[in-house]
Amino acid sequence: MSRTALLALAMMTGSAVHADDASDVQKLMAAGKPAEALQKADQYLASKPRDPMMRFLRGISLSQMGKTSEAITAFTKLTEDYPDLPEPFNNLAVLYAQQGQYDKARTALEMAIRTNPSYATAYENLGDVYAKLASQAYSKALQIDTRSAVAPKLAMIRDLFPKDRAPGAAVSSSSVSAAPVAPPPVVAKPAPAPAPVALVTSKAPPVITQVTPKVESKTEQKSADGDVSRREVEAAIRAWSVAWSRKDMDSYFASYARDYAPAGKSHKAWEAERRARIGGKRNITLKLSELQVNVSGDRATAHFHQAYKADALEINGRKSLDLVRSGGSWLIVKESAGS
Repeated sequence: MSRTALLALAMMTGSAVHADDASDVQKLMAAGKPAEALQKADQYLASKPRDPMMRFLRGISLSQMGKTSEAITAFTKLTEDYPDLPEPFNNLAVLYAQQGQYDKARTALEMAIRTNPSYATAYENLGDVYAKLASQAYSKALQIDTRSAVAPKLAMIRDLFPKDRAPGAAVSSSSVSAAPVAPPPVVAKPAPAPAPVALVTSKAPPVITQVTPKVESKTEQKSADGDVSRREVEAAIRAWSVAWSRKDMDSYFASYARDYAPAGKSHKAWEAERRARIGGKRNITLKLSELQVNVSGDRATAHFHQAYKADALEINGRKSLDLVRSGGSWLIVKESAGS
């Protein structure tokens, strides 16, 4: 979490949040030291027991240590004190699912979505919970061995206020609709080469017309370069969406920078989670519309409307991507939903 986000959290809750303390706890968890992270969180909470960010990190530390019941208690109390935050509801659902309490997990995810209707992670997790509930229902009705049931792949949020949703920001509701996959670009066949023209000689000397090249102004050249860059960014985003819908994981991951890592996760952990989640879907359709691209040097920002459908899950809402030019390619360095 950035220092700006922590300061905004302090203003909203009235607590004096210290970014360095939260960062230290997050680093300890990322280094596989949840016990030390828990100890540091408890030390901080001894003087500021209501601080939501540190209580949130404390709940994650408990879950990493396998103390599921204590983690559930921590997140439950956090939802009671701060019911407008969707992340504690999401993590509470993940813990309930780990215990096989899928009805409670569903209720918690529905609360997360009610708090933030454009919360994509909660929608994806809810789809996995529904799949598990359906599998159990079929197994019970048809007396099928439950060992063949679908395993949930729920994702736990590790940052209370991700970079894509600042505290206090207005949340717009999203409607649901199914949409077909955007077709790949059609490559036109090259026109046949013209027939050879016979050389005609003439006694008259050839007439040479001098062509004066047009000298473009710096403004015109900059505008032309910007148009080319925008088209390159648009093409990169279209390729990313097609790879996602086709579950082409190599092309999908190639659309991201090598150091891409959402808040609270390493690139390796994010890649493993996305591979399991995308590969676990039978069918994915994705349609992008209202694409707007802004380019500034080697950085670009794209805003668009995304219609996503995977099996029984449908999400329709706004999305933003930040990209950088690297080695002649435009690569994604940040994703934001609901913007």
